[in-house]
Amino acid sequence: MYQIDVENLLKSGAHFGHPTSKWNPKFKKYIVAKKNGIHIIDLQETQRALEKACREIVRIVQGGGNVLFVGTKKQAQVAIQEASDRCGMYYVVERWLGGTLTNFATIKKSIKRLISLEKESGELYASLTKKEITMMDRERIKLADLHRGIKDMKHLPAALFIVDGNFEQTAIKEAKRLGIPTFGIIDSNTNPGVIDFPIPANDDSIRTIQLIADTISNAIIETKGGPAEETIESEEKPLENQEAAAENRENKEKPTEEVEPVKNKTEEENKG
Repeated sequence: MYQIDVENLLKSGAHFGHPTSKWNPKFKKYIVAKKNGIHIIDLQETQRALEKACREIVRIVQGGGNVLFVGTKKQAQVAIQEASDRCGMYYVVERWLGGTLTNFATIKKSIKRLISLEKESGELYASLTKKEITMMDRERIKLADLHRGIKDMKHLPAALFIVDGNFEQTAIKEAKRLGIPTFGIIDSNTNPGVIDFPIPANDDSIRTIQLIADTISNAIIETKGGPAEETIESEEKPLENQEAAAENRENKEKPTEEVEPVKNKTEEENKG
């Protein structure tokens, strides 16, 4: 029902990890090889992890729970919003507001304020000057951007699906504090232990993010009794250029302590 072919993952560039100098040693079990200074992710592990995550999300949805999709990094925003919209779930793609989960009562007050601002013909606008109306319009636009994906979320989500365990640290910490299970795409520079159901894959590839997010979305849709839809490939660099793009990650990342990677079986066999 929610299987994904290794071939499709390969075509999306899901196997490209970060430069070896940027890896997290705890990610070792998901690494199958090293090529041109870049770790290569074992896509069979990705496939197994994704199927496991889908089964658990299906169980949560069958129990009446909702999933909050979180993807605030540029590469994830469109794919995450589209995937969550398709399956009728909630999303955060602008920026994560501290306390979105742990201080949800305050967030609901902010959403209530947004709803009142959207009623331009209501009492709120009745006796205001043009300048005051302009200021309130700016506030409305700002709140609309921040809350557009969770505006109708009446209760805390039953699960979180995130893209990039390092980028979404605040969201993950809030979910853990409340006992909300976390799912998500994690790359070779991330400790898989930061989330409950890690899916090892390239978290900078738009096509990879879209493929995995759509698989999760389809599982939810089928659980609700609707037909799953075909994944629409987004525009991105051709696959042959993705390896070069992966090499360029090192220049964009903040300096981290270099760790000497541990040799894996594939390298030793090749040398032999």
